[in-house]
Amino acid sequence: MGTGTGVSMAEHGTQPSSLRYAIEAAGIRALFRLLGLLPADMASDFGGWIGRTLGPRIGGNAKVLRNLERAMPQLDAAGRRRVARESWDNLCRTLAEYPHLKTISREWEQRVELIGAEHVRGLMTDGKPGVILTGHFGNWELVAMTVFKCGATMTAIYRAPNNPSVDKLLAEARGELGTTLVPKGRASAKGILAAMRAGGILGILADQKLNEGIAVPFLGHDAMTGTIAGDVVVRHGAVVVPMRVTRKPRGARFRIEVFPPMDLPAPTGDRPADIRAITVAVNQLLERWVLENPGQWLWTHRRWPK
Repeated sequence: MGTGTGVSMAEHGTQPSSLRYAIEAAGIRALFRLLGLLPADMASDFGGWIGRTLGPRIGGNAKVLRNLERAMPQLDAAGRRRVARESWDNLCRTLAEYPHLKTISREWEQRVELIGAEHVRGLMTDGKPGVILTGHFGNWELVAMTVFKCGATMTAIYRAPNNPSVDKLLAEARGELGTTLVPKGRASAKGILAAMRAGGILGILADQKLNEGIAVPFLGHDAMTGTIAGDVVVRHGAVVVPMRVTRKPRGARFRIEVFPPMDLPAPTGDRPADIRAITVAVNQLLERWVLENPGQWLWTHRRWPK
């Protein structure tokens, strides 16, 4: 599972620079090679140090602090700065772990404390299409790896980076995830339909802003939210199983919790209302996770309107 950032220059009437893309991709590839030379734990800790050191000093930190002030008014300024540092630490650790996904997969038993694997396996035997629901917590890429380790395959919708060379590089790193990745857009609808018709498993990162979604409360404020989970439950009778990745204090080591299928609102026959009710339930679950451990969530998203 993955996410991307940035706005295509084509949206502003200019053509993206192939030279700029090439330089960007070469820089990221070189960084991945450098990080790949380090042991996985050392690379993760180095990424965390970079995040804690540089994150609070870059322009994007102002957005993180605004998000925290809006969503967690109970925190004072020092508390917001602390959570922001933790969030940058987690983000940069996650990026530094991309070259080590193969190592994490190979050393799975030593690096991952997995709880509730039976709920993933249940999706393989219940005769219904399934949804693995998660958000940008810990290293969210390990959700797909967990499904694969449980003996299942998953289709995941992702937001491709604007730079196709970077997209290719990340796809190479994600080769250990055992997942069919479908870029957001027209192809995603076909991928979702194919997975549901085959009784397969769909992976959804449900905490991203989606302008095509609906306004649903999230951490006290309306947020444009995707309705894929609600749609596949209503249309296909899918079973929704939440999964959360929590990072342990040091190195590339994790606790992964798979929860029982969500007890969702009963259908009423009013499809838009039913989809909205399920989307509300999804946001309520995710906001509980955020409030339990805010430093493990990706606060850099522009989740709410200005």
